[in-house]
Amino acid sequence: MKNFGFATVAATALAAGAFALAAPALAAPSAGGNAQDTISSLRDQGYKVVVNRLSNAALDQATVVSVGEGTAFTHSVSGANSDGDKLYGPVTTRTVYVNVR
Repeated sequence: MKNFGFATVAATALAAGAFALAAPALAAPSAGGNAQDTISSLRDQGYKVVVNRLSNAALDQATVVSVGEGTAFTHSVSGANSDGDKLYGPVTTRTVYVNVR
């Protein structure tokens, strides 16, 4: 029984390491688009977006200066799906920093 527990822990650690090393591709700022479009696109891809404003311009009038990848962190969630089944498990949240002017 100890071997099964060790194998389970080892497999989980290896899988988590593989996911952590997989670098996600970031959506590059689109030419002609505004900052709001880029931020919405990143959020739609599942990123937690942190906006650094370099001016007082509204986001729909601002341009993106740069997009940088932040840290990813894993946390546990619980809830229910549409069938009412309970779901538990780890979720990895990816962060990006968007500088706008």
